Amino acid sequence: MVEGKPKSREELKQTLKRIDGKGYKFYRSLKGCYAWPKYLLYVDHVQSDPFAPPSRLRVRVPQKVAGFPKDTYHNKSREIALRDFLTRCFHDACKKFCGGKRGTGNSGLITIEKPGQEILERNSVIVNESFVEARFTAGLPAHGRRIDGKTAETMFSKEIPRIVEQSLIFQNLDGEKLYEHVEVAEDADYLRSRLEEMGLIAFVADGSILPRASGVDPRPMDRRLAVPFRSPESLRVKVELPNRGLVTGMGIPKGVTLIVGGGYHGKSTLLKALELGVYNHIPGDGRELVVTNPSAVKVRAEDGRRIEQVNLTPFISNLPRGQTTEAFSTENASGSTSQAANIIEALEMGAKVLLIDEDTSATNLMFRDRRMQELVPKDREPITTFIDKVRQLYLEKDVSTVIVVGSSGEYFDVADCVICMVEYVPYDLTREARKVAEKYPSERRQEGGESFGEVVSRIPLPQSFRFRRPGRKLKASVKGVHLARLGDHVLNLWALEQLVDIGQTRAIVDALVYAGKYADGKRSLREIVEQVLRDIEEKGLDVLSPKISGGYAAFRKFELAAAINRLPTLKVRLERKG
Repeated sequence: MVEGKPKSREELKQTLKRIDGKGYKFYRSLKGCYAWPKYLLYVDHVQSDPFAPPSRLRVRVPQKVAGFPKDTYHNKSREIALRDFLTRCFHDACKKFCGGKRGTGNSGLITIEKPGQEILERNSVIVNESFVEARFTAGLPAHGRRIDGKTAETMFSKEIPRIVEQSLIFQNLDGEKLYEHVEVAEDADYLRSRLEEMGLIAFVADGSILPRASGVDPRPMDRRLAVPFRSPESLRVKVELPNRGLVTGMGIPKGVTLIVGGGYHGKSTLLKALELGVYNHIPGDGRELVVTNPSAVKVRAEDGRRIEQVNLTPFISNLPRGQTTEAFSTENASGSTSQAANIIEALEMGAKVLLIDEDTSATNLMFRDRRMQELVPKDREPITTFIDKVRQLYLEKDVSTVIVVGSSGEYFDVADCVICMVEYVPYDLTREARKVAEKYPSERRQEGGESFGEVVSRIPLPQSFRFRRPGRKLKASVKGVHLARLGDHVLNLWALEQLVDIGQTRAIVDALVYAGKYADGKRSLREIVEQVLRDIEEKGLDVLSPKISGGYAAFRKFELAAAINRLPTLKVRLERKG
């Protein structure tokens, strides 16, 4: 953080005039703090050249100037939502008042992290009783590699003040939209906190719009075309929310739930809404009151992933030539092996809900019919299918499952609830499914054994978190929501479908480095990850790096653990009881 007495804005102006036309490195003289009438401007980092990542700046507005009422941030839920809202306002103001690209590279651009449909905790804006602070980037302008001081002066003296005025001063904002934003988030958090006592794993409000604009556009489908969600009467529950009042919707109970129906009728759309129900959504998204148990994890097959000493015996055992699966490792897992590992790793981290779509699952892990059982006896088949384990998961470990099933009615025998989607409208066909199961009894043999089996904790070894070669600076970069580079290693997170924001990926990459301080060869993976999350809870996302930036968004322990599990450097030992 820049220390010392703030300089005046006139000093900044004179500095820009003095270095105008000089080599780009002279921009470094701007680093420091400057006092504007309504805010302080911090230049924390100056880029090395016009093509480098842009310079990092902050503006800090005293709360007596910003004027945000305490009821907009008096609890954690509202504070996170307010910070998210202000980030959106700042981003919109940048587009409105920034003159755009002017010169070489990213010269002249002013921007802040752009949020998506989810309301996430971010460090792009900080709000407390003393001040409101926005962290953003600016491409300091140049022609070639020569400083364009006049354009820089325009950015600092005209554009940034307008952006601040229109985005960080309460009286200049749309108060109705602001309160709607924080109240929507507060209601969703409250509703999610009530699920456990209501015996539910998820809730989908009546009137919700679940379909998206397209497969690559997460915004809601045009409401004139979309079918509003309507709960079956048998699953409809009522909840009184702090702001919206009484709402009704479909409650999905604990246990094993099937989502069935014909193709293109909305099965996967409902599941997608449930998997993202661990997050709050912005007003107008259509899924504002679709909430899911926060420990829900979407699992799928992931051909080619690395696995490091995972106890796969609940699903895979008795391999040929006496190979054991109690501490299974591979550099290139098959679909069934990878999905089994994904399930066990989620359970290792404390997941209480598994979300599965048969379209992205390994068929041979999900089901084995009677004919195949007859042709290939169990003593020749190492894989125990999920259908034989799903009820044990619930009865022994209190882990519920929601499965999209379109091809196998055998799952009717293990289901507590069957929801059938017909033209995007859900129907409770639990009784009908049981009648079908009685009419056409299954001839397959149960192969799951008497219990689910042991989920063994793993202890990462310290060298797992050494990402740089001796004498070399660690370089990390994020290429997208699901792709990053850490030192010499590529981190592919394509199978983590509940990652939604590139800021989460940035934070996870730095959290991987940060987590190394707790990898002492004694703490389990879960203990390490939960300690990192506790540090973030106590000190904020900034704890992950000594650099001041606004590029982080909050992540869950499940995605951090999943990233660790995919590290090429991961080495573990199993924690044995007794």
